[in-house]
Amino acid sequence: MMRILYAASEALPYAASGGLADVAGSLPAAVTKAGHDCRVVLPLYKSIKPELRQQLEFMTNFTVDVGWRKQYCGIFKGNVNGVTYYLIDNEYYFGRDGLYGFYDDCERFVFFSRAILEMIKHIDWKPQIINCNDWQTALVPVYYEVFYKFQYGYDNIKTVFTIHNIQYQGKYGMDVLNDVMGIPMYHTRLLEYDGCINMMKGAIETADKITTVSPSYAWEILDPWYSHSLDRALANKQYKLCGFLNGIDTSLYDPETDPLLVKNFSVKDRSGKAECKQALLAELGLQEGDEPIIGIITRFVSHKGIDLIKYVFEDIVGMGCKFAILGSGEKIYEDFFKEMAWRHPDRVSVTLGFVPELARRIYASADMFLMPSQSEPCGLAQMISMRYGTVPIVRETGGLRDSVRDAGGENGNGFTFKTYNAHDMLDAVRRAKDRYDDKDSWNRLVCDAMNNDYSWDVSAELYLGLYRELARDCE
Repeated sequence: MMRILYAASEALPYAASGGLADVAGSLPAAVTKAGHDCRVVLPLYKSIKPELRQQLEFMTNFTVDVGWRKQYCGIFKGNVNGVTYYLIDNEYYFGRDGLYGFYDDCERFVFFSRAILEMIKHIDWKPQIINCNDWQTALVPVYYEVFYKFQYGYDNIKTVFTIHNIQYQGKYGMDVLNDVMGIPMYHTRLLEYDGCINMMKGAIETADKITTVSPSYAWEILDPWYSHSLDRALANKQYKLCGFLNGIDTSLYDPETDPLLVKNFSVKDRSGKAECKQALLAELGLQEGDEPIIGIITRFVSHKGIDLIKYVFEDIVGMGCKFAILGSGEKIYEDFFKEMAWRHPDRVSVTLGFVPELARRIYASADMFLMPSQSEPCGLAQMISMRYGTVPIVRETGGLRDSVRDAGGENGNGFTFKTYNAHDMLDAVRRAKDRYDDKDSWNRLVCDAMNNDYSWDVSAELYLGLYRELARDCE
């Protein structure tokens, strides 16, 4: 049985702002289910729900060095679905509204990274492997290499660093190295990159293994187009880089049991999906009829491919498609979608913001799901849509390439296009519409999509293979 500590800045059910929380809530549970001792550590944020906070048990407290300061650190313990969670308490750093976006985020997550390692002295449990995630925990392997590697009780701990989105690297001025991080100047080379301190670069240098959230993203980030300038650092460390496709929580996203649907359905009996579709048309005020509904659930930002959608939106509506759109983001895109809903009130519905219940109903009720991302490290929406029998239309990038296979070839489960081009996307939509009009062929495609297994059990086994390789080195 391996002992793994999963370090993340957010994790369900305690705190969430994006996909990292889903992974940190699901992967440790799948690893634990496989018979290993996988625990999670995250900050004790103010936003954690009172009912979850009341279930936490106070363990101990100690001080953590942050540069020249010594800061209080409390450790609380919780248990959810058989997984032990450690929550690191410091009111000054984490007793705020929101998780990120503060002027002192550098110092907050320097404290968090150092506290993770200090905690091992004070709890009756020592991990063999620490799996860190994104820049907020990128200093854990750096601190281990610089300060803890040869300390008593810290021998033979291996570190894994997982890149969920390489765009956010933790870049700060050179002055933070000594003043905030407390790292001696002679270790500058570990963190210095392009004239500044780069936390992610430090993890790339010092972690035993680097993983990404899909195989395609692992080689894409070696290309300057995707790497946000880190390709030079990664090129020297390719020997420890690999990618594993994330999974989804198949018990949460289950059309057979989902309480938010007007009628449940399964791959064997999909009649309930037609009822869900009619209910969604009525809920959104769209014209009734059998024309395909295209779902879009996304942030309205350029790298999600919204520019492609803008360019050919009228052509897709002219094809006879309807849209159910949910999201928010840059005002230029919000205004565009609002104008389209005004122009085509019976064919286009736009809901600004994020409404989880509506998102689930769109996944389950739409016929197609459009996701033409410029870059997508993994993407979960295309997997969720297939789980509900909604056929994805995606650009071949990152996890979209690894999870969606074009229906024009063998074992197809969706429609794909390669180049970042609006008319290539339009062609994929047109092919999907033609297949939709052939009901027998479309029904076979829907069945193929629903039969895919994107559960965490599959993904966890890939991580376990990596962990076993590192654990053997610990022996």
